[in-house]
Amino acid sequence: MSIEDQRLDASNNREENWLRWGPYLSERQWGTVREDYSGGGDATWSYFPHDHARSRAYRWGEDGLLGISDRQCRLCFSVGLWNGRDSILKERLFGVTGPEGNHGEDVKECYYYLDSTPTHSYMKALYKYPQSKFPYEELVSVSRQRGFGDDEYELTDTGAFDESRYFDVQAEYAKAGPNDVLIKLTITNRGPRPAVMHALPQFYFRNTWTWQCTDEGCTTRPSMRLENDVVRTNHETLGQVWLACDRTSTKTDTPSGSWPWLFTDNETNKDRHPGLPSESEFYKDALNNYVVLGETGGVNPDQRGTKCAPYGLMMIAPGESEVIRLRLTHVSEPIIAERAKSKTDAFRELAFDDSFEQVFADRVTEAESFYDKRIDPSLTEQRRAIMRQAYAGLMWTKQFYHYSVSTWLDGDPNGMPAPESRKQGRNSNWRHLFNRDIISMPDKWEYPWYAAWDLAFHMVPMANLDVNFAKEQMILFLREWYMHPSGQIPAYEWNLGDVNPPVHAWGVWQVYKATGPPQQRDRLFLARAFQKLLINFTWWVNRKDPGGRNIFSGGFLGLDNIGVFDRSKPMPEGHLEQADGTSWMAFYCGSMLRIALELAEDNPAYGDMASKFFEHYVAIAEAMNTIDGTGLWDEEDGFYYDHLMVDGQSIAMRVRSLVGLLPLTTGVILEDAIINKLPGFTKRMNWFLQQRGNLSEHMTYMECQNDDGTSNRRLLAIPSEDRFRRLIAVMLDENEFLSPYGIRSLSIAHRDKPFRFDIGGQRNEVSYVPGESDSGMFGGNSNWRGPIWFPMNYLLVQSLKRYHHFYGDRFQVECPTGSGNLMTLMEVAHELERRLISMFETDKDGNRPINAEDEKYRDDPAWQDNILFYEYFHADSGKGLGASHQTGWTALVASMLRSQAKAEKAGSVTAR
Repeated sequence: MSIEDQRLDASNNREENWLRWGPYLSERQWGTVREDYSGGGDATWSYFPHDHARSRAYRWGEDGLLGISDRQCRLCFSVGLWNGRDSILKERLFGVTGPEGNHGEDVKECYYYLDSTPTHSYMKALYKYPQSKFPYEELVSVSRQRGFGDDEYELTDTGAFDESRYFDVQAEYAKAGPNDVLIKLTITNRGPRPAVMHALPQFYFRNTWTWQCTDEGCTTRPSMRLENDVVRTNHETLGQVWLACDRTSTKTDTPSGSWPWLFTDNETNKDRHPGLPSESEFYKDALNNYVVLGETGGVNPDQRGTKCAPYGLMMIAPGESEVIRLRLTHVSEPIIAERAKSKTDAFRELAFDDSFEQVFADRVTEAESFYDKRIDPSLTEQRRAIMRQAYAGLMWTKQFYHYSVSTWLDGDPNGMPAPESRKQGRNSNWRHLFNRDIISMPDKWEYPWYAAWDLAFHMVPMANLDVNFAKEQMILFLREWYMHPSGQIPAYEWNLGDVNPPVHAWGVWQVYKATGPPQQRDRLFLARAFQKLLINFTWWVNRKDPGGRNIFSGGFLGLDNIGVFDRSKPMPEGHLEQADGTSWMAFYCGSMLRIALELAEDNPAYGDMASKFFEHYVAIAEAMNTIDGTGLWDEEDGFYYDHLMVDGQSIAMRVRSLVGLLPLTTGVILEDAIINKLPGFTKRMNWFLQQRGNLSEHMTYMECQNDDGTSNRRLLAIPSEDRFRRLIAVMLDENEFLSPYGIRSLSIAHRDKPFRFDIGGQRNEVSYVPGESDSGMFGGNSNWRGPIWFPMNYLLVQSLKRYHHFYGDRFQVECPTGSGNLMTLMEVAHELERRLISMFETDKDGNRPINAEDEKYRDDPAWQDNILFYEYFHADSGKGLGASHQTGWTALVASMLRSQAKAEKAGSVTAR
């Protein structure tokens, strides 16, 4: 067991709180729903814009650059920088808002997550800061001028990095103890000439005192004060923390140039924002005004407050680096006690002795040891680097998330007044919801809020690193203060009641399998989740099957703009019967069936639930295949389609998209070794099947025969074997779904033959768009009409492996279709993984497809090893699109790399 594993155990057993400090600070608190107190409830970006962030206290969270906080975001640290030219201090990341961006919200910065262990005992990240004036106005104005068909205007397009005139700012963190965090900032001048850097590493308390709220568990105002060149802080629940910087000193014999400490309060500037609550004459933007404007009156001369920073001015030569060392230590840590034993008040001297660098060296070595046990050594160096950075991003996108809907709707006693209209507006029927937790986010800038179905995918790679955190996250969304009393799981803060695909049960099962070998897994976790999932399943059945026919419809369902109509709005006529909605419910049933069978091994009572989900699965499969004749299957096309029901007619919406491929993911294997232990379930299952003698005509129900004629497993799947073959042939056709980089979300056949449908006097059209959306409808800044998405590809890959487990090597298909190249389903799965992984790998010229032949990433050593994990990918070129740091579900590439390593060892794929 590695030292990092020992830390995880100590933390999980509540022996040592190694997880108290971490990367829990958001990258964007401005422009979020929680901070929006406007009357309409939809002016999120304009009510609290980036321009307000430096001078206005947040209500529900904090943000900062490359920062950390404790797990309740009480005390925060982040990097403050000024290049001498910008109009404001660089304290947080900048980007365009939804209305400003030609494809919606988009961060306009260059930063990278490079490393992190699960306990955050070691962390590393990199930020690239231009030496020229940061082009805030240019990025907004050009973005506004560009249309849907244009590329996004990025920071690298502005010339900000020309001639390498920028600073690399690397932030590293190492823990000497659970509450003793060592911080090292390395600032490197990449430019050709000496350059000035103003550095202000900032410590600040999140403002929980101004609003007089009762949500925080503390009522008194915290404090920071300077004593003997050490900042001593006090917080009602966090206790005392000492802060030190190695470049400051109050001693008279200190060489000139030592850095002074600047103090102010994390309070709203009443001059900039009259009418908003503030309780101090020292404001949040005092450090900005001191450095950028030369206004000294805003900092507290008594050197106390709730926000502080050492301030240093450095001239850095070309290619040279300056290092700033800081330390954040709780009074419970031994170094404080050691200082008390010394003859002088020597905490600062102890904090930066030779042991400081040794701690960093030890933590780096321990991080390597931890990952050596989780990353197969047979992988190439390049693939190991991809996997390591995917894991780093997954670790860094943990975030403290606070949202009490009831308080937000009604307003605080001393807070921003809440308009009456809010009480019937956004999320008004979710008053029970209370979030104050560390949650895995999709992207801490574009998505600094959880997305329920994203989270299930995050936890697949997470379980390989910290299975306890993965279990906690899956349970969290099923708790009473998250899940709606009706049984709905909250979607995301923009609309908690939106409908996401029901993948939570699948995620629970994936995490459960990671808890240990088959007979040593955490069944208590599985049982806890199953009980709540029953409530959620009932909500789905009651709310999304309006006709009671086991055909489901209605809602977002995660695939924003993949269909003909905007599913979040009422249909112009009739109602839509969704092939994907119905498949998702079969997928849900299959996951619940598998969980019930597992739990029934210890408790036969779960056998009854297994019977219920088995029968429900078959009913859904029958409805999808046979209702009203052929169900949602089109025999001529060999594909599943949505159907519009109008005046008693069923009209197929012949869009060849993931909607029609989703039935492939619904396969469930029943092992005889398990069901034979449940005579009650077996008896009910056999009786049920006898009543449906023609079951296999349209869906798959078959038994796998051994050489001696006995069966050892059974397969349930929506498509019959013949329909399965036809669907696979379409999916693996390079003129349809198969891209060099995975499975497209829409068939390329719709490039030349868009699907058009007229209804209600309006023409609706779906055409293939391989990259960014060309429409403001159906999602705006996302697009399921062509690009490649990792979560859906992952489900398809896993499904192929499951089918192979049943059929074995005897079942082969052409890949690509029409090539004459026969593969087993396992080989097809590995081929899809290879194509997906290849987007992150360099070709012979040094290009990674995700970077679209960008010269910096191809040729510059300071750029070429920094990998971004995008939200989705251009289906023809592999270029990364959407949110640039979505190391949530795109971290699934790490799981695919693990699979490839196993396959290479087994000889089923060729090592690369």
